[in-house]
Amino acid sequence: CIQRAIFNYIHPCNSMKLFSFLLLSLALATSCFGANSATPPPKGFPFSLPKEKPDRPLSAAMARIYDQYEAPRPEDNELFSQFKYTELKGFDYHGHDGTISRRDPSKVIFANGKYYVWYTHRNTPTPPQGADKSTDKIPSSDWDLADIWYATSKDGFTWEEQGVAISRPPKPNVGWRSVTTTDILEWKGKYYLYYQGFMQASGKRGDDCPVAVSYADSPEGPWTAHNQIVIPNGAKGEWDQYSIHDPYPLVHDGKIYIYYKSDFDGDPKLVRMQGLAIGDNPLGPFTKHPLNPVITSGHETSLFPFQKGVAALVYKDGNEHNTIQYAEDWVNFEIASITELMPFAGAPFVPDAFTNTKDGRGITWGLAHFINAGNEWQKNHAILTRFDCDLSRDLHDPEMKAHQVRYTKEDYYQQGLSLKQKERIRNTLTPE
Repeated sequence: CIQRAIFNYIHPCNSMKLFSFLLLSLALATSCFGANSATPPPKGFPFSLPKEKPDRPLSAAMARIYDQYEAPRPEDNELFSQFKYTELKGFDYHGHDGTISRRDPSKVIFANGKYYVWYTHRNTPTPPQGADKSTDKIPSSDWDLADIWYATSKDGFTWEEQGVAISRPPKPNVGWRSVTTTDILEWKGKYYLYYQGFMQASGKRGDDCPVAVSYADSPEGPWTAHNQIVIPNGAKGEWDQYSIHDPYPLVHDGKIYIYYKSDFDGDPKLVRMQGLAIGDNPLGPFTKHPLNPVITSGHETSLFPFQKGVAALVYKDGNEHNTIQYAEDWVNFEIASITELMPFAGAPFVPDAFTNTKDGRGITWGLAHFINAGNEWQKNHAILTRFDCDLSRDLHDPEMKAHQVRYTKEDYYQQGLSLKQKERIRNTLTPE
């Protein structure tokens, strides 16, 4: 097309036409060749968020949403969810005067056509009074002088309390002062309840309490105490030398994996991390994993099989609180999502907790607790509640994948300044 323009338009002696020819040539070249060339890619990051990691230089944050998480958008991440809460029916709290408390539920299991849950139950003449005022009748803490009770339900919302499952044994057996924070294992047709056994009032020397176990042929009991320490505290100088809390058993690779919490350091406050002990027999021995601690945040342990590995609700304490974490090898956990309003002492219904699954399906609901349910520490007690979520590969609930939880102004004002903080601010004001 440029050659046609040359022959039809210019004469070599006409300088003005030659100049016009040059301009025309540039325009024709653009139209002739530019129409057949590809549109150059944008220099900035594309408007449509790629579902796969793009082959281009990325900031650390952009690289992380592809490398760290299952999907770059939270709503596409199977291990992201919000949590919804429902008040339970069937439990009486004596007018919320602090004398009755239910807390630290176990995993929920389904057997005999109904759901079962076990939990710490305190029924004392007074609310907790602290270690110095505690007696054989007066509790030091919300979990002091407690037994383990259980309840059943047809629908997970209305529960029927069945009574005591594990009573405090006679002194000096493990747990004579209090038995608390239990969890359930089903193994080869038998049932095992693991729990903390206190030999002194909580607060007397820290919460120094090893793990004990009782077993039964049915979730209804009767339960036989093993009367031996199942997971001992660590050796002097080790991170778990003083406490093994919140035992949480799952079955993996033909073995029993018990995750647990310990408090340590104390500079100036204790830190809480999670460890792992593995055994071939429900009554032990259990071998602690050499990489302990395996989760560096969280409080009560809450885990469930997911895909090839295991997921953990890391709801409180530590740098990585309010995260859901995942370990394909069941040991080395990575953050899978960040969320909010996570369940305290979450105790999910985990249908494949004990099936030795290699294809974990996840969870959709469970129980948890609210501490200081009456908002008066003089009447301190906890209540059980239900949570729902979408951390399941078999459920798609867009409402559970919302990015934000709406808080009212009252929720924010409840987090107001303390008297000490107000005094500090007043003291820093510039005088007139």
